[in-house]
Amino acid sequence: MSSAKGEESEQRKLQITGGSTYILSLPKDWVIKNQLKKGSLMVLREEDDGSLSVLPSKTEKKEKQDEAYIRVSSTENPDAVVRKAISAYLSGYNVLHIRPQNQQTLSSRLRNYLKNFARNYLVGTEIVIDTPTDLTLQVLLNYPDLTIQSALSRMSIIASSMHKEAINCLRTLDYSGAKSVIETDREVNRFGLYVVRLLKLAVSNPREVKEIGLSSPRDCLGYRLIAKAVERTADHATKIAENLLLMKDPLSEDLLERIGQMSSLAISMFENSVQALFKRDFDQAELVIEKVIQVHKLEKEGVVASKSIGIEEIANLRLLIESVRRTAEYASDISEVVLNLNVESVLS
Repeated sequence: MSSAKGEESEQRKLQITGGSTYILSLPKDWVIKNQLKKGSLMVLREEDDGSLSVLPSKTEKKEKQDEAYIRVSSTENPDAVVRKAISAYLSGYNVLHIRPQNQQTLSSRLRNYLKNFARNYLVGTEIVIDTPTDLTLQVLLNYPDLTIQSALSRMSIIASSMHKEAINCLRTLDYSGAKSVIETDREVNRFGLYVVRLLKLAVSNPREVKEIGLSSPRDCLGYRLIAKAVERTADHATKIAENLLLMKDPLSEDLLERIGQMSSLAISMFENSVQALFKRDFDQAELVIEKVIQVHKLEKEGVVASKSIGIEEIANLRLLIESVRRTAEYASDISEVVLNLNVESVLS
């Protein structure tokens, strides 16, 4: 058993009492630090590796730590307040109280700004109090209701749809459709924040790992990298749409065909990499990585073909082509994480 300081280990003898009950004493310093006493409830949990975790049961004090209080001055930038709220949300607080300092009030402008932010970016969060002296946000969604796999799946589906829609809009210079793609990006971001919240909870409390849908604490870093790659894929779909909005003349059929071919390969790689993650398929992930070289070849062909268009359009087009290539590279990044998560499946 580890010592109270967590720096050294110590051995303690297993004893028996009553002829059939085994007991093991706990370190006094640890008992005091956790405010335990005779009769305190303890939680015993057998881990996958056969070890036994001994944990204090949740206390009233720990329940109160579920609430965060954010004090706001009258001159504070609304974006700074949002960043504080995001940090509290990601840290696992379920109730966020946003209140003014020095007996002042929250302006209606700030309250509306925060409410719009909560609705658009904090999954499962509701506004339960809305007064000039208290804006309270409460996370009502329990993570077993939306596991990390479910959230990542939704992120991936949205990101893939954004990319496909942006390329379709390119064919007819559909500006309205491109703007819709840009607006959809916040959906990916809101699920991205939720995934980070779950992963931070799992890192700080390993008991939560299986409840959020992971098999082991070591998966947390890999899933964080994958969530970031999915977010960046959606960002590049947004960049495709943004560059489309700057273009004035339709592209030639030859260019559209080249970009379409490159896009189809890139987005199929992305979808296959996510599928490999959920299937824990090492070989499928390896196939995705091997296709990156094909995308680079198609990119070069597209850049060469783009020389035929006007100089004002060429910069936007090349940035657009670059975003398609980056989509394929993020698919490769996801697949590399899948390899790391499932390497045991190919080891003898």
